[in-house]
Amino acid sequence: MDKVALITGATRGIGRQIALTLSKEGFNIALNYRKENEELMELKKEIEANQVKCFQVAGDVSIFEECEKLVKQVIEKFGKIDVLVNNAGITKDMLLMRMSKEDFEQVIDVNLIGTFNMTKNVISHMLKARTGRIINISSVVGISGNAGQTNYAASKAGIIGFTKSLAKEVASRNILVNAVAPGFIETSMTDVLKDEVKEEITKNIPLKRIGVAQDVANVVKFLASEDSSYITGQVIHVDGGMLM
Repeated sequence: MDKVALITGATRGIGRQIALTLSKEGFNIALNYRKENEELMELKKEIEANQVKCFQVAGDVSIFEECEKLVKQVIEKFGKIDVLVNNAGITKDMLLMRMSKEDFEQVIDVNLIGTFNMTKNVISHMLKARTGRIINISSVVGISGNAGQTNYAASKAGIIGFTKSLAKEVASRNILVNAVAPGFIETSMTDVLKDEVKEEITKNIPLKRIGVAQDVANVVKFLASEDSSYITGQVIHVDGGMLM
C-alpha cells in the first residue's frame, strides 16, 4: 500500500488512536507533536509493530513557519502525504465575561489557524499528485454551541466552514475534504470529571454511553480509505445521537 498519513496532535487521546488505527491499515505514519514525552516513544513502538514506518516530527501548528518546516520534513522522509488529519486542539473553557483575550486567541490559533497552517502547506503536494484526503477533527460543539466554550465552539465551527469551502476548491483534483465531529469522548481530559457529571452527560446521549477514541478513529479510517471516494465536504457526527 505504501500510503502516508500525517496526524497532528498525535501523542494521546483521539490523535493517538487515529495513528494506531491507520497504521493497522498499512499507512506509514508521520506523528506530529509539540513536546517530546514518553508516550510518544511508546506510540512509535506500537505503530512499528504493525510493520509500517513511523516518523516523529515536532512543530507547533499555530506557527505557520513550523508547519512549513514539518511538512517539508515529512515529504523528504516519505516523498508524499496521502492523508492529513488535522487533530491538534486545545480547550481553555471559561464564561465569556471572565475569558481573557489571550485565552480566546490561543484556542483559535491552535484549533482553527493551525488547521489552515497545516492544510496550506500540504495542499500543494496533493494538488500536484491529483489525489489526497484531508480530515479535520471538529466537534458537535461547533454546531450546537456550549456555555463556557465560546472560543472552542468558534474554532470548531470555523473548521466546518473551512472544510466545506476547501472541498469545493479541490474536488476537481480528486482531493476529498471532510470533517469529523465527535461528541463526548473518553480521554485523559474527561477522566478528571466526577462520575455524577458523566452520568448526567450520558442521560442526554440516545445510545446511553460515552464514546471512546476508537469510535472516532474508525470514521477517520473510513474517510482515509477508498470506500469514501464519493464523499467530500461532509461533517460526520460521532456522538451516539447526542446531536441530531
